[in-house]
Amino acid sequence: GIRLAPKEKLEVPVLFMPAEMKIYKAVVVIHVMRENGENWPYKVTAGSNKDLKRNVTVAENGETQGIVWIYPINGTSEAPQQKSVVIRCQARQRVDQRVELLLIGVIMPGATALPDAGNSAEVGPDESSNTPEVTDGSTATLEFLYELQYQSDEIRSQLESLVGMQLVEKEWDTESRIVTLIFNVVFAPNKPMRNEATVVIQCTAGGLWKFPLVFIATEPEVDDVINIEAVGLNKESIVGFKLTSQTR
Repeated sequence: GIRLAPKEKLEVPVLFMPAEMKIYKAVVVIHVMRENGENWPYKVTAGSNKDLKRNVTVAENGETQGIVWIYPINGTSEAPQQKSVVIRCQARQRVDQRVELLLIGVIMPGATALPDAGNSAEVGPDESSNTPEVTDGSTATLEFLYELQYQSDEIRSQLESLVGMQLVEKEWDTESRIVTLIFNVVFAPNKPMRNEATVVIQCTAGGLWKFPLVFIATEPEVDDVINIEAVGLNKESIVGFKLTSQTR
């Protein structure tokens, strides 16, 4: 019963308030008819385009009675952002840190045990997604996709070659509906810095979790001490030393 003038815009509000971490799907259907009740003279025949047949309603005489627009809506349930995990390392050193990420509210397929981590894969600097499977041996399979995302291309260029992630263990608590993914995070900075990244984890059954990571590289150790011995007052003393670049 909404009347629209020619070229008038209609806003359709859509409210999404998920109750569980799962996939939600809906369809918004808009049906337009003439206000005077008359049909459009165009007739839909057997040879008409299939998409046209689907997007119109036809009267008994074959004329077009209404036009239909169909908008599919996919709802993604996203968990509240978690506290940041800080990974600290001295420049020109390497740290391997165990990071546990708790996925709360996972829809369980009825499994009671997890396979070992033998099929886990590594998320390297290229940000390629991995799909470690969590299965109970039945037809129900739970998969997680995870990747490391950066806030900007500048941060990506600074971190992507210095950071690596590997899934080493999975723990599944069916009562609390919490899946714990345990990663080994490698950080090998070559200079002092402070940058942030986000681990984004998505479950195939529905649900999205984001975990901020803060990478801090502190000042490196002193390379050497240069002693300059004076040869006399108001006279120059010179000491030579070599600097080697790690890049071209």
